[in-house]
Amino acid sequence: MAVRAVRGATQVDADDRIQVLEATAELVAEVLQRNGLTPDDLISVVLTATPDLHSEFPAYAARMAGLADVPLLSATELDVVGAMPRVIRLLAHVETDLARAEIKHVYLRGAAALRTDLPH
Repeated sequence: MAVRAVRGATQVDADDRIQVLEATAELVAEVLQRNGLTPDDLISVVLTATPDLHSEFPAYAARMAGLADVPLLSATELDVVGAMPRVIRLLAHVETDLARAEIKHVYLRGAAALRTDLPH
């Protein structure tokens, strides 16, 4: 069993609490599903939001989505001029038998444009 990192991101249409909750839950579920993981496989998850999102903590959304006993952290993404707005990013540390090359990083909604090199 190895420790691996899984990345992901999603974008919301507006700084709206319900949108942040739903988009974060969708992102967490997709990361788990696409990689054959369960919450028990998660070591920790760091979630960031661009500075224009402040209606809800992404970590709270992940907790409500079922990550009850996983250490979670929310942070603000760097405020870079010209960066994509309203983006929630995820970095999950997991225990898995998957090789690094087998990990499926997940980019949803408008955030898919951040990683055009990945199949969506």
